[in-house]
Amino acid sequence: MSADFPRSTALLTDRYELTMLDAALRDGTAQRRCVFELFGRRLPGGRRFGVVAGTGRLLSLIRDFRFGDDELRYLRDEKVVDAATVAFLEGYRFTGSITGYREGELYFPGSPILTVEGTFAEAVLLETLALSVLNHDSAVATAAARMSIAAGDRPLAEMGSRRAGESSAVAAARAAYIAGFGATSNLEAGRTWGVPTMGTAAHSWTLLHDTEEDAFRAQVASLGVGTTLLVDTYDIRTGVDTAIRVAGTGLGGVRIDSGDLPTVAATVREQLDGLGATGTRITVTSDLDEYAIAALAASPVDAYGVGTSVVTGSGTPTAGMVYKLVARQDSAGGWVAVAKASTDKGSRGGRKAAFRTLERGTATSELIAVSDGFEELDAAASHPDARALQSVLMQAGDPDAAHEGPRGVEAAREHHAMVREELPVRALALSRSDPAIPTRFVEAGGA
Repeated sequence: MSADFPRSTALLTDRYELTMLDAALRDGTAQRRCVFELFGRRLPGGRRFGVVAGTGRLLSLIRDFRFGDDELRYLRDEKVVDAATVAFLEGYRFTGSITGYREGELYFPGSPILTVEGTFAEAVLLETLALSVLNHDSAVATAAARMSIAAGDRPLAEMGSRRAGESSAVAAARAAYIAGFGATSNLEAGRTWGVPTMGTAAHSWTLLHDTEEDAFRAQVASLGVGTTLLVDTYDIRTGVDTAIRVAGTGLGGVRIDSGDLPTVAATVREQLDGLGATGTRITVTSDLDEYAIAALAASPVDAYGVGTSVVTGSGTPTAGMVYKLVARQDSAGGWVAVAKASTDKGSRGGRKAAFRTLERGTATSELIAVSDGFEELDAAASHPDARALQSVLMQAGDPDAAHEGPRGVEAAREHHAMVREELPVRALALSRSDPAIPTRFVEAGGA
């Protein structure tokens, strides 16, 4: 890796992006101005809404999408592209613009989540990276939002790192936090993105000691009586008795990781109250998803820890988004709307402006104004009863720093909490259904 590019993301892509570039440089179309759009044709898994996540990560990755010596050497050695294309890539830097939905925003079928404008040569190379990030992070965030809705005011912690790839685990922790989780067990997510971290002890801690009591005493001595003791390594009733005997009635919490949780939680609550530990909280962490969390709504549970389900999108591991060319310049320099017409995989050509119509603060539709002739797109003033959904995320290849790093994560989390209040009541149900609001396409300047 050259000194100029200490952390390239340029090969986080599919080979055909580069072979298309190679051919476009040969036939003279590489410098045609183009508009690419990232959107979802449908909401997978019968979800009623989606949550945009990964945008802040993506902007930073695009900034680092540069071809250093190592990347260029690989392309030459493997004969992926010809010498002229390698020479072009030496100076590659995305200098176009990106507009799109803010991170944490809700989306629906056809929402123009990301619009990438630049030359074909610049913009086509970003397809795989953009989809890798947004498909994964948005799937996690959508699942996390559903869990957050099911949990209500009870806090959620993400603890699924061991069920995901090491880099995906960090991204998942970040996405879950944006969509309503309060903490993660992943320390890299804490360091990189500012996500609050949590964690105490696993069953191996209890098994390490000669007795459960020895383990509890050592943990309390180290972490204080405010800690949470894991009480189900052996017998839960005995574990709770031991926990209170060791820590006293001021024990912060107990964690349950097995059993029929509604029944066990009720029994443990009764036992704790009987011992005088009325303030000791109960956390449950056993294979939870949004449905299990909802089933515990009437149980005396104070907090949830979720692992496998949240980091894998709770059965929907990808958001199913696509990245399509929707407009380009022709050989004479004029703009042409283009669209794929394949059965069940069609797209809608033209630049788009997106709005969410509202009635007394509740979302009623996703309104997409389409400009086939490339006249001025609709502005917010054209739709006074709607909220404009798109922001400038990158201009002349430079990301808006407000969306990056820990500050961007906090802004996305705040934005998500705000826009989720716009959802109609039917969107809060967990059952499979049509999208909570319809998507309406109109010609630019229409209503």
